[in-house]
Amino acid sequence: MLDCLAVGLGGFIGSVARYFVSRISIDKAGAFPINTLIINVIGSFAIGLIAALVVKHSGLNPRLALFVRVGLCGGFTTFSTFALETSTLLRSGSYTSAAVYVILSLTLCVLAVFAAQRLVG
Repeated sequence: MLDCLAVGLGGFIGSVARYFVSRISIDKAGAFPINTLIINVIGSFAIGLIAALVVKHSGLNPRLALFVRVGLCGGFTTFSTFALETSTLLRSGSYTSAAVYVILSLTLCVLAVFAAQRLVG
């Protein structure tokens, strides 16, 4: 039951943080979903960091890892929003923006995980 509470609390914090970051006005035209891209890159870095720390430090509290990996990162990152925004770009005929968004999201998020793991060593 404590594991569920850790995941739930992390999810709550991650979801609220995602909401706040999504409200930051970066692109007033709204044509390119930069906020979601930023959220997913940060979340990817965070999940890579916690995964590497768990491997490097076997004494790390497993509940803390659940809190961050499943709860916080799960609540913060937005794959479903990414998919919806990509489909919206495609439906509106913004094929180049959709392609750039997909490529940047996949590339930057995977690189963020590698960067976090490398940082831990």
